[in-house]
Amino acid sequence: MGENTVVIFDFDHTIIDDDSDRWVVSELGLTHLFNQLRSTLPSISLMDRMMKELHSQGITTNHIADCLKRAYLHPSILSAIKSSHTLGCDLKLISDANTFYIKTIMEHHGAWDCFSEVNTNPAYVDEEGCLRITPFHDSTLSPHNCHICPPNMCKGLIIDRIRGSLPENRRFIYIGDGIGDYCPTLNLKGCDFVMPRKDYPLWDQISSDPKLVNAEVHEWSNGEELENTLLNLINKLGIA
Repeated sequence: MGENTVVIFDFDHTIIDDDSDRWVVSELGLTHLFNQLRSTLPSISLMDRMMKELHSQGITTNHIADCLKRAYLHPSILSAIKSSHTLGCDLKLISDANTFYIKTIMEHHGAWDCFSEVNTNPAYVDEEGCLRITPFHDSTLSPHNCHICPPNMCKGLIIDRIRGSLPENRRFIYIGDGIGDYCPTLNLKGCDFVMPRKDYPLWDQISSDPKLVNAEVHEWSNGEELENTLLNLINKLGIA
């Protein structure tokens, strides 16, 4: 049914209900330091600094992984991911989180293999055992020149690359919540769909000038609504 449908998920406040960076910072006791430094560092440099601080306190990557596994993932969202994959859709993930966070959480819930592609900030464990986080786009080498997106990631460029790599008959369903999801939303076509989370920044931005968005807009507020809306759209595309 979903063979010609590409479903693209954001991660923070979409797949999981929290922001994964804030979750780790809060759960592992770094909120004060995070708030002290957040106005002085780009977001990825800030989180890399947080990882160094955790390492200096003797907190291992296993501790971080255990913390991530406690982040709330609504059962209906997990069901939506697995159902859309079973229906034959091509699932991809675009997120300003990082590979360690996403893989840890998705593997924990048995959904990592549902995604054909994950685009996010790279993370690795260095020789001292410290988790390190690096930007998806290295702005010092090749700035992406998008005035909407943060320097480390333009999701619109990623959408364009994905579309260019696939047959022309593919139709996209994009699910997200944040202001970083607005650029890829603007790159969607009239045959595509966007699912913004209601009362979150992407929804606000779309609502401020709906005629700028070519895709059909279907809002959602919680896990049940995401699952119902997504599966209805997949069904609609399968019949069309």
